[in-house]
Amino acid sequence: MLRAFEDMGFYCVDNLPVELIPIFAELHAAGEGDFSRAALLVDAREGRQLQKLPGLLKHLRREHAITLVFIEAHDDALLRRYSETRRPHPLGQDHSVRESLRHERKLMEPIRHLADVVIDSTQFNVHELRTFITRRFKNPERSPMLISVVSFGYRYGVPNDADLMFDVRFLPNPHFIPALRRFTGKDAKVRRFINSFPQTRQFLRRMESLLAYLMPHYIEEGKSYLTIAFGCTGGKHRSVMLAEEIKKGLEKKQYATKVFHRDIEK
Repeated sequence: MLRAFEDMGFYCVDNLPVELIPIFAELHAAGEGDFSRAALLVDAREGRQLQKLPGLLKHLRREHAITLVFIEAHDDALLRRYSETRRPHPLGQDHSVRESLRHERKLMEPIRHLADVVIDSTQFNVHELRTFITRRFKNPERSPMLISVVSFGYRYGVPNDADLMFDVRFLPNPHFIPALRRFTGKDAKVRRFINSFPQTRQFLRRMESLLAYLMPHYIEEGKSYLTIAFGCTGGKHRSVMLAEEIKKGLEKKQYATKVFHRDIEK
């Protein structure tokens, strides 16, 4: 579950001690760290310290915007999950899992009453739960999927982690223009040269249409990271220019995007 929040851009902490939560909240409010949203996971591993959590939450809510999400499941589903994973219940091995679950529910009941969102995960498998959480908590201003746009040169081999790969060697090559050879696809004069050809502009239009169709489907399937690679001969001119243009187009549509020019210095 915490991984789903992490993939949406949350700064996530698993099993942070209850007494450290106020300190973490102050650091977050003060902007100490490169993150705008955070998710803390607290569960039965806290033991007796959980008794402090309801009072602590009431105090924190006076100064911070907090959403308490409580995830539960029926006993039969939990018993099946413990059986499949063969993990002991965190409340101890001296009791059966069923007895430990009963104790856990009693311990967590005061926290459940304070929850803003209660999710019954009984009918969800891990993929369905991930999809539900992503739809419920994703930032409408930010895509939950990070897109990496890569340029490369076929001369140095293809990237082995690309999800989508496009060969742009059909475009006129600035390498054969003496005045442009020493520059890269990030330079304005090279960009103007490549973009002066109608096939370049047509390719960019078709790419924009293709990605506009594909991206929502990838997100719907729960994909959190996508790599799109553009390759030319040396990875210095055409692929660089197109990777930069595609990145700009994706950012305009509010997709979280980064660019990496693998072979630009070779």
